[in-house]
Amino acid sequence: MFGKNAKSTGGGGSPTNTGNNDQKIRSARVDTLIGKGTTIDGDLRFSGGLHVEGVIKGNLAADGDDATLILSEHGHIQGEVRVPSMVLNGMIDGDVFAGGKVELFEKARICGDVYYNLLEMAVGAEVNGKLVRQKPESGSFATSPTSSASE
Repeated sequence: MFGKNAKSTGGGGSPTNTGNNDQKIRSARVDTLIGKGTTIDGDLRFSGGLHVEGVIKGNLAADGDDATLILSEHGHIQGEVRVPSMVLNGMIDGDVFAGGKVELFEKARICGDVYYNLLEMAVGAEVNGKLVRQKPESGSFATSPTSSASE
């Protein structure tokens, strides 16, 4: 899905202006786009692919094991994120729970703990919190880890 040989066929904005990253990010399916001038106040649930260029002030959760969050360079989430996989080049203020792969590009910023199965982190990406590897389980992103994350 995010392979180096992926070819870009569609338009749409991308979180970064480096050619290789554009190809990776554009190859992901996007069902919902939250544009750059948009702010959502409240919790959000989604399925499929969600591309965020705006601001979400609330918790974000995905339905289904194939859901993917793409957070662009200008995107910002203020709340807890629970997704199977994510591609991040923006900012998250809150804990992140990902049952699959987390890809952090150069301008990614997370202020919170990251619970992940697979992690790919570029030079320049920043995590201000704990990195905790979770063993892969079906729906592992939807359940809280043993230490309470809601405190």
